[in-house]
Amino acid sequence: MAHARISMYLPPDINPAQAAIAYGCRALPKLNEELQSEDLLTRQKALRALCDLMHDPEHVYVAIDIGCLESLKALLKDSNDVVRIQATEVLYIMATHNVGREGFLEHDIILALSFLLNDPQPACRQNLHLAYKHLAQLPSDVDSR
Repeated sequence: MAHARISMYLPPDINPAQAAIAYGCRALPKLNEELQSEDLLTRQKALRALCDLMHDPEHVYVAIDIGCLESLKALLKDSNDVVRIQATEVLYIMATHNVGREGFLEHDIILALSFLLNDPQPACRQNLHLAYKHLAQLPSDVDSR
């Protein structure tokens, strides 16, 4: 007869730095809660998951609607370098969508990002400049008369 054995080790294909994302309409509100967590690893995992989700304009719209921009704005002042880098990465991905650019204007994200112009981390400054670049560009089909 076979005996059940439970290993104390994680399976080799599990990434401990990857956040488990809720399904459906609960995913983004849960990530927004995790962005406000006191635990550093929880904030970092939530930021990584947001980077993946923000490529879809519908997710950007929902994220703005539930207050993720305010949470991200607060994370721009975080003492941890990785959190600031990932927060600026999420913001520059959001800036690639029209709804994200409108959200930046409504929630004063441009001013909040400007405080990172002298950030000691080059990756943070690079993401900041990419966000500003996307904000400054108009789509090619827009008539600028």
